[in-house]
Amino acid sequence: MLAKRIIPCLDIKNGRTVKGVNFENIRDAGDPVELAVNYAKQGADELVFLDITATNEKRKTLAELVTKIAKNINIPFTVGGGISSVEDVSVLLNAGADKISVNTSAFKNPQLIKELANQFGSQCVVLAIDTKFEDGNWYVYLNGGKVKTTTKTIDWAILGVDLGAGEILLTSMNNDGTKGGFAIDITKAVSEKVNVPVIASGGAGTMEHFSDVFINGKADAALAASVFHYKEIEIPVLKKFLRTNNIEIRI
Repeated sequence: MLAKRIIPCLDIKNGRTVKGVNFENIRDAGDPVELAVNYAKQGADELVFLDITATNEKRKTLAELVTKIAKNINIPFTVGGGISSVEDVSVLLNAGADKISVNTSAFKNPQLIKELANQFGSQCVVLAIDTKFEDGNWYVYLNGGKVKTTTKTIDWAILGVDLGAGEILLTSMNNDGTKGGFAIDITKAVSEKVNVPVIASGGAGTMEHFSDVFINGKADAALAASVFHYKEIEIPVLKKFLRTNNIEIRI
């Protein structure tokens, strides 16, 4: 069995790490380079770096910041935000990213997933899905959670993997920033339908939430932001806790 992964997420706006609740009320959380270095030292398995306003503001992800972070850490590193072409990905990989994350652009042009997988390999392509539960179903949202679609999350996850995505980053907008726990049901449903790793995102508040999403949500990795940024949960302590709960994890 592959070890489960703990992944701090750095949401970036104007060069700073920020955090919100339900994708709203954004506040500052620190310097991304300092945070990245600290997480690598603490034993984070990977990092995810998302330029959260890149798609809306029609900007490209800050390649210079990616370079700074990559020079200072020695763990795998995924970058997303405003990526819409092979050229964009080349720039980010050359800047030091290990993987890239696509979201809105891939939904609007699904063939982009296939192009990126063919050019760089599926292991490099993470399909990020922002999802919200309403009217009895989980639906895909675009543009940083601002635009609703009529596409069901499971259908898009399956198609994305069929097109070549090597990993799914699944964020529940209902749970995001609430610290009330991950969305176990949709995480489990997607994990059981696709044959690639699923990263659960949105809602981490306690160490038990992590064990819950690994055991009951069938997630391969768990991503969190504020509990790590504000030192409410320390990664080494979390990993020891998971080990005591018989969850395979790298210490």
